[in-house]
Amino acid sequence: MLTTEWHFQHDAGRDFADTSAELIAAHPHHAEHIRAWGADFLDTIPGPIEGMPALVDELHARGVPLYAITNFSHEFWPPFRAREAAMFDRFGGVVVSGDEKLVKPDPAIYALALERFRLEAARTVFVDDNLANVAGAREAGLIGLHFIDEPTLRRELIGLGLLA
Repeated sequence: MLTTEWHFQHDAGRDFADTSAELIAAHPHHAEHIRAWGADFLDTIPGPIEGMPALVDELHARGVPLYAITNFSHEFWPPFRAREAAMFDRFGGVVVSGDEKLVKPDPAIYALALERFRLEAARTVFVDDNLANVAGAREAGLIGLHFIDEPTLRRELIGLGLLA
């Protein structure tokens, strides 16, 4: 019922009111749980991955421009962004899929970010834990790194000269 496919509609820009109404119509006996999913969504997202806020701080302190592309609902992004302000305040901008109605790994979302932030693809590093998104970034000409954990990413960033 509350499937990945259903949730992914929010990342693609559909409003929770619309998707939940459809789901409630199909499963009225679960209406309370469906409504609760929206109200409690942020509670389902754990805090930052260990070591990542410090890594972002280090990159920021070194003057590395930071931007993000996220598959996230346009409705749920603002409260999440506010909750994680300490880290996201380091970013010069974020492309939110739900705002743009484009989702990773669609090549158009990478092109949009490159244009919006005036970045050169061949000099832009993209990090994601989803291999399909990394492949999409690489196809768009970016340097794609598959996130496994902070120590691995740190080594890769040192190898690229972005960290000492």
